[in-house]
Amino acid sequence: MGNERRLLALVICLVLGGGLGAAVLGASRAAGPHGGAATGPHAGAAGRPSPSASVDMRDVPPAPPAPAPAADASGGSVVVDCGRGEQGHYNEDNLVVSPGLRAGAHHTHAYVGNLSTDAMSTDASLDAAATSCAGGDRSTYYWPVLRRPDRPGRRPYELAAGHGNAGEILREASVRVEFRGSPVSKVVAMPRFLRAVTGDAVAHTAGDDTDVRARWGCSGSPDRSTTRYPRCPGGERVTRTLVFPSCWNGIDTTGEAHRSHLLFPAGNGVCPPDTFPVPELRVSLAYEVPPGVAVALDSFPEQRHSPKTDHAMFVNVMTERQMDELVACLNEGRHCRT
Repeated sequence: MGNERRLLALVICLVLGGGLGAAVLGASRAAGPHGGAATGPHAGAAGRPSPSASVDMRDVPPAPPAPAPAADASGGSVVVDCGRGEQGHYNEDNLVVSPGLRAGAHHTHAYVGNLSTDAMSTDASLDAAATSCAGGDRSTYYWPVLRRPDRPGRRPYELAAGHGNAGEILREASVRVEFRGSPVSKVVAMPRFLRAVTGDAVAHTAGDDTDVRARWGCSGSPDRSTTRYPRCPGGERVTRTLVFPSCWNGIDTTGEAHRSHLLFPAGNGVCPPDTFPVPELRVSLAYEVPPGVAVALDSFPEQRHSPKTDHAMFVNVMTERQMDELVACLNEGRHCRT
């Protein structure tokens, strides 16, 4: 009898333990691989950021004017016409941050430029691919999508990300890919296959805003920007501006945490010691968003769609000739388009 009771107790413990384990595993899977409870001041409802993550742009003061460029500045600009994603190139990969890992981003990225880019891309495959850029630039430019969580996603690419990223993906009304020079000196060429990141995909939980770079705004007030979602007057577009670091160490095409090889200049435009100024990439996006409609940036689950987590990636696949022409245009102070 004693043995039977002990056996019964063991069976009960196993059943209860299995149920508890399943419950814990289920909660973990619901949160996703970057899981975290929906807590904090910007938690919001599932798929939606908190209302405190947005601001009326009329309440944002204008930025001070930029300092005058130095005599040796490279004051030109080059706009690379790559369309606005008409080809519908989306995936949940991140070639720069997690190469070789399918769905490694856990959210959806939109692309212009190289039409083959995914987690499995190599330098050779990028070099051989087609491109959306009119002048033949095979570089890849990509960023997390912006959604309307008040409307359900219906297309396969809108439903693929999961992890709380839900809703209709807003197509970009315009995409501007632009390279600028340095306000204090000439620039040198970027190396081919240079990888670059701007912004901080985990800024909401990072504890500081050191790597927050993206700026949001409204098309009618280009002199005002914010790190919050902008509420724009009727008839104006919501804008995102993503500026990349432009001081290269002269050695590597990638670095520790995908950042150490390419740094931002100081506020006066001067590069850190032992780095060289290269063309500054600036990606500007605009969206048609009706007044009163909330938007949500795709993000890791615990980042709660915070606008501070906006980021973008770039791989330079320009030929040496294309890069040399771009550098010449910047250093000669011309304004070019390819």
